[in-house]
Amino acid sequence: MAPTAETIEAFRADGAVALRGVLDAGWIETLRAGLERNLAEPGPYARHYTPAGGSGAFRGDYCNWQRIPEYRDFMERSPAAGLAAALMGSQRARVFHEHVLVKEPSTAERTPWHHDQPYYCVEGRQTVSLWIPLDPVARETCVEFVAGSHGWGRRFRPTKFTGNSYERGSADGLEPTPPIEDERRSYRILGWDLEPGDCIAFNFLTLHGAPGNASSERRRRAFAARFLGDDVVYAERAGEVSPPFPEIVGKLPDGAALPEALFPVVWPR
Repeated sequence: MAPTAETIEAFRADGAVALRGVLDAGWIETLRAGLERNLAEPGPYARHYTPAGGSGAFRGDYCNWQRIPEYRDFMERSPAAGLAAALMGSQRARVFHEHVLVKEPSTAERTPWHHDQPYYCVEGRQTVSLWIPLDPVARETCVEFVAGSHGWGRRFRPTKFTGNSYERGSADGLEPTPPIEDERRSYRILGWDLEPGDCIAFNFLTLHGAPGNASSERRRRAFAARFLGDDVVYAERAGEVSPPFPEIVGKLPDGAALPEALFPVVWPR
């Protein structure tokens, strides 16, 4: 199902949009199976953000799509890449990486307000993440977005989900992230009630954050599929990046084309 012209316009204007019923139940079951495999067999970048003794559990992992067959099947064969290309206005969609974020019931930890582009070793306008819920998500538990923030022309210093800033040096040209949570009335903040089969598409520059999971029964499992369009190139950053991509970081000139072996074209197939 291709996104409508109105959906594409909303994505480009607001930097985030909800897509309804774009993934069938079979793909959701595929991702659920892959995520449970991922939790049982975590990758080298797996993280637990809930401190010892805290309630619930906030866990994340990324860059496992090539070793987890369910993830690979989804990235290469599902409608996601075609949706991504249409939203980006790109002739091609390339896999950047996947990121899974799980908040078990009664998890208090927030996902801090941030935008993704400064974390990454890539630069370009044609970018999109598809945030795919694997459980029903109520509005009060949903990841939230500051409408239009992708167009501010500002870059904010990456912050680890533990609260520490990335090591980038004082000359990185990045600003501290505004205190969005303290100034919510100053912004148009987007969020939605979601069902499995829906997803949220957002640009890498759109500010976003998420509350904890206050439900005592319902998990909040999400799979984020991140795609790159035609204009995206390698970006040399002054210091730590996430994901680290040791295959290319510090080894390519700034602005270089990205290797297709690491970031394959999955649309058109």
